[in-house]
Amino acid sequence: MCLGVPGRVVSIDGLVAIVDFWGVEKEVRLDVVDEPVAPGDYVLNHVGFAIRRIAAEDIAETLALYDELLGRADADDLMAADVRGEVDAGGRPR
Repeated sequence: MCLGVPGRVVSIDGLVAIVDFWGVEKEVRLDVVDEPVAPGDYVLNHVGFAIRRIAAEDIAETLALYDELLGRADADDLMAADVRGEVDAGGRPR
């Protein structure tokens, strides 16, 4: 299963953004995102590409869902494992 992971855009340099995923910052390409983004916006990241900007009115609910997924301790929960893998791929939290 592949999941997109939401993150907050920290900075942008051309078509590359630095995006914060729960304290892990990683580079994300902006080549295919559905609309322009700016620092402070949230995007849905999939394999290093921002695929869409998350509307401001949707971000609280979206982040709550992912917080719940990341908090699951069940080792057999494939969705939670996929989200953790996406976040961990950017390095260790600071």
